[in-house]
Amino acid sequence: MGCTRIKGRYVVGFDGQRHRLLENGEVVYRDDTIIFCGFGYDGPVDREIDAGYAIVGPGFIDLDALADLDSTVLGFDNGPAWRCGRVWASSYVERGSREVYDRTAEDFMKRYAYAQLLHNGITTALPITSLLYREWAETYDEFARAVDIAAELGLRTYLGPAYRTGLSTVRPNGRFDMHWDEPRGLTGLDDAIRFLETFDGRHDGLIRGMLAPDRIEGCSLTLLERTRDASRALECPVRLHCCQSQLEVDTMQQRFGTSSLQLLHDTGFLGPRALLPHGLFLGGGEARPEQIERELGYLADAGSTLVHCPIVFGRHGKALNSFSRLRARGINIGLGTDTFPPDLIRNMHAGIMLNRVMEDDSQAVSAADFYNAATLDGARALGREDLGRLAPGARADITVFDLSGFHLGQRVDPIQTMIMNGTGRDFKTVIVNGRIRVDGGAIAGVDYEDWHRHAQTLYDGLKASYPERTHLHPPVEQIFSPSFELLPPGDAQ
Repeated sequence: MGCTRIKGRYVVGFDGQRHRLLENGEVVYRDDTIIFCGFGYDGPVDREIDAGYAIVGPGFIDLDALADLDSTVLGFDNGPAWRCGRVWASSYVERGSREVYDRTAEDFMKRYAYAQLLHNGITTALPITSLLYREWAETYDEFARAVDIAAELGLRTYLGPAYRTGLSTVRPNGRFDMHWDEPRGLTGLDDAIRFLETFDGRHDGLIRGMLAPDRIEGCSLTLLERTRDASRALECPVRLHCCQSQLEVDTMQQRFGTSSLQLLHDTGFLGPRALLPHGLFLGGGEARPEQIERELGYLADAGSTLVHCPIVFGRHGKALNSFSRLRARGINIGLGTDTFPPDLIRNMHAGIMLNRVMEDDSQAVSAADFYNAATLDGARALGREDLGRLAPGARADITVFDLSGFHLGQRVDPIQTMIMNGTGRDFKTVIVNGRIRVDGGAIAGVDYEDWHRHAQTLYDGLKASYPERTHLHPPVEQIFSPSFELLPPGDAQ
């Protein structure tokens, strides 16, 4: 790959402690590693890239990265979740769940989603897919194929099949229940460990492994303890969704008589490798202020990371309480997308606004705070001092955000303008591990029109499958009602 120098109107350089904006700066990388970031590099280079009126910055780190055709958007105007297929009907489980997609569709969805992540300036991703459309959970073979898909597109990924020992169901009378299959979940953990031992470090380190138990209420105590031990033995990240719903709070209270974070603390699950989306429901069933403060202390003391995904919950009227408050307690907070579009810039903007609303303070948080969360704090969550920054010795994961667009309006400050007025669509160049993956806003070899059409066909099939999983099995038209009455061609108005 040789030596490449990129110049731009603004370069987000890292001085060893924090990001700094370098006006008309430059960054130089050799092969997959940055060797210079500053002004006036006088060494030889093999290639020059003039980014022009742009921000040259580090790639974003998405700790909960959408990796399929997102099903959460189906609930935007269709709820409550349990009545619209987000919780399986017990009758569906009893007669036998099934896979909605075959392996060809699974592979296409990953390829499609990974390309979307790259287009949004995300260079490191910890993918997540829905388990709602699966027979039970993700599989070893599926993720063995995902390794090659990620490497083909050049996305830096932490991969591992999700597993669970149980799931929430809703009975015909509307009562919530749990369906358990612990042997199946423990086999899933064994497969996840085998995957990590086989693939961690593949493709020149572009592929790393992680453990991904599904949401905490679907994990038996044995599964949590064995996952904890495996993460420590393998020295890998473990991501566990928790504190994200009232159903979870109620289930954990019934099963353990305590809150999710209290259980994780008591079992020694918390630690610097623990990544915890989403942190909205703290304190358990009674949620007393002293219990919430105690749990925040657990997170800070353990060095665990809370993964904040503002849009996916903001769409349903929920917000973290709050980003600035938790950061002030010393809790590391990284960002995730977890929904479509997988756009961390939009998530930063939404997160800032929601934080200011929750605190009733327009100065509670800044654009810089969220930019740090998408870069430096995400890298800290992974124990990677070579990611999320432009500095000598860091991986050459570099993005170019085009500031010249008419739609961006007038520049206030480069980072503030990016977050207030821009979106992930404004990235014109994305480099991962020293290789250009998005060039001129496009990925080589992607037939965008065909991919878009095929994704819609698969998505229509997903929607059509909802009645069999949904409480009382209503027709699809009742589950997903249109915003306005849809008239077929020729009907009188």
